[in-house]
Amino acid sequence: MLDETVENFQLEGRKAVLEALNHGKPIDRILLRREKNQPLEGTLRLIAGKARDAGVVVRETERAKLDAISESGRHQGVIAICPAKAYVEIDDMLSLAKERGEQPFVLILDGITDPHNLGAIIRSAEAGGAHGVIIPKRRAAGLTGVVAKTSAGAIEHVAVARVTNISRTLDDLKAAGLWVICADQDGKSFLESDFSGPVALVIGAEGTGVSRLAVEKADFVVSIPMMGKIAALNASVAAGVLIYEVVRARLKQ
Repeated sequence: MLDETVENFQLEGRKAVLEALNHGKPIDRILLRREKNQPLEGTLRLIAGKARDAGVVVRETERAKLDAISESGRHQGVIAICPAKAYVEIDDMLSLAKERGEQPFVLILDGITDPHNLGAIIRSAEAGGAHGVIIPKRRAAGLTGVVAKTSAGAIEHVAVARVTNISRTLDDLKAAGLWVICADQDGKSFLESDFSGPVALVIGAEGTGVSRLAVEKADFVVSIPMMGKIAALNASVAAGVLIYEVVRARLKQ
């Protein structure tokens, strides 16, 4: 389950949420009250339509859920979950690499739903000099307050983009000249792989790993050798290991 605690920045009430939508304020998702077998009424239906037109994820839920997470107690049937920091475009990341005179290095997180893992990965990405982190809009953690806290401030220094389709994004990155390196238990050891050059590193969630399409689109599929009895590392730890393999390859150049 995704974290939607009061540590997130929330907008509550119909007028506040409509204003945010009308003025293009960044919103991760909108929670709307809808009781069983009842259609959305009036303003809530208008909010849902505007949100979907703007590409904002809309979730319908019962009043008890909204009551549980409301900070004001006056949500009027709608709460907007807003990111702790505005998202950017992938082109912004590639432009940043060009400005620095560096080969592009980005991370693609395929289904990381734990905000603590996302925050820890952003922290490692910043330390390793990555130009950005890419996350999907759906079935993944966004830039919540929990993520900001776990990143230990790194969220302020790392560009984060949200995309609708990871597979299409990988195609775009490959067209831009990046090598897609996908972490998967069935890949060859990362110790035998070349992490130099422009890199897009794909990390999947614990348990499910990366998607089949991501593996198919990868130029290289790598794994981290496990010497003990545990089958896999925590996603953020695995990301840290591979981020610093990119760092090692760049320091050798």
